[in-house]
Amino acid sequence: MPDLKLRLFDFSQKVNYKNEILAGLTVAMTMIPESLSFAILAGFPPLVGLYAAFIMGFITSIFGGRPGLVSGGAGATVVVLIALMKSNGLDYVFAAVALAGVFQILIGLFKLGKFIRLVPQPVMYGFVNGLAVIIFMAQLQQFKTVIGGHETWLSGPALYTMAGLVALTIGIVVLLPRITKAVPPSLVAIIIVFILVLCFGIHTKTVGDIAAINGGFPPFHIPVVPFNGGTLSIIFPYALIMAGVGLTEGLLTLNLVDEMTATRGNGNREAIAQGSANILNGFFFGMGGCPMIAQTLVNLSAGSRARLSGIIASLTILAIILFGAPVIERVPMAALTGVMIMVAVGTFEWLSFRIINKMPRQDVFVGIVVALITIWLHNLALAVLIGIIISALVFAWESAKRIRARKYVDDAGVKHYEIFGPLFFGSITAFNEKFDLANDPANVIIDFKESRVFDMSGIDALNKLTERYHKAGKKLHLKHLSDDCRLLLKNAAEVIEVNIIEDPTYHIATER
Repeated sequence: MPDLKLRLFDFSQKVNYKNEILAGLTVAMTMIPESLSFAILAGFPPLVGLYAAFIMGFITSIFGGRPGLVSGGAGATVVVLIALMKSNGLDYVFAAVALAGVFQILIGLFKLGKFIRLVPQPVMYGFVNGLAVIIFMAQLQQFKTVIGGHETWLSGPALYTMAGLVALTIGIVVLLPRITKAVPPSLVAIIIVFILVLCFGIHTKTVGDIAAINGGFPPFHIPVVPFNGGTLSIIFPYALIMAGVGLTEGLLTLNLVDEMTATRGNGNREAIAQGSANILNGFFFGMGGCPMIAQTLVNLSAGSRARLSGIIASLTILAIILFGAPVIERVPMAALTGVMIMVAVGTFEWLSFRIINKMPRQDVFVGIVVALITIWLHNLALAVLIGIIISALVFAWESAKRIRARKYVDDAGVKHYEIFGPLFFGSITAFNEKFDLANDPANVIIDFKESRVFDMSGIDALNKLTERYHKAGKKLHLKHLSDDCRLLLKNAAEVIEVNIIEDPTYHIATER
């Protein structure tokens, strides 16, 4: 079980408290409208989104798998719960969120977070690029308004004002670091645009136009649902999918931060922290969530390298709910939109365009497919899963084509087949085509010094090949099998009987 001691400062470098505090304030400003938007999208009360942002952010910042990672009420997990909300109501949502937390804790305790290593780099590129497009496209929603119950694009002065304020925000974020890096450019941009709108009385959309955010502490609330098998059958699939989506996005984000900071996080510890936070969400009126890549990148770009910024961000959100709602509700959405557009630009892996001509075609295809599924379905877990499956099939196909055989007959008249490449389900056909049963002598040796038997399909292929040689009155021997291959054959003793030639002088590389 991972060490759950409170460690605010996990990076080896000295903590810059100013950067941590300012980064936390910036993250809070960008998280509030997003949490509100996702809550409203799912049909939840607006405060349910803010409570999730506070609880997820606070718990995971203290106990999570790495510093710098920011969690909150993320859209990836909320989307899973929309259908449950419509069919069964809010209490079933809370029950599903709590159960999802239990699943995530179990995954962490059994140390299953390591399986994120199975995600290939092209899948990571597709995931990140698709997510960048989603973040950007979501900001276009702020250029719309509702007239007569119908949503329409802004036009005239309203459009020019919105576009101008967004452009000003982007300009500050881009240019300020060239002047000074003492303060986060995103926070400065938000403050400047806020002051301009306030002082000049500019009429534009604000946070308060999305929803009122005034409230109290998250109330303790036991979900009002029947505690029986019927309830479990309803919430189980939603909880399982939510747990999977949350961990997939969370562990991929953790990997991304690892690359950006040249440090290493703990996936299992992150799973336990995320699960604990989701259980608390289920009993304290929160919609649950997971790590948020956009806010994480805002946090890192603002200079955060410790856990303190996440704690500051979550406490800021709670303070705003309790005391600061009248001020925050007047923050222009244009400022937040500009910040998030720059986050989308920073999220996109532009390197993938520069190296696309150097990548194998199948890797390019996988990256594009993952990106398109992410954009089209907004289902990050499904996109990553499909990407992994395609990559695995491509790998199996390429590996299957690599099996070769060198053939010769020794002075004793024994024919040798020296096999190169893996023997598994994909290479069986090519493997069988290497043998000339009709013209082979009475004794045949298959040499596996440069090959391995990987699965039951390989064992079955050897079994059938042995039977064919036996029916032809010939004998088949296996030579230079590694210990793991011998164990595989021993476990399948009832399936295959061949003569294994012992060679005590042979050692596979892993034994040295």
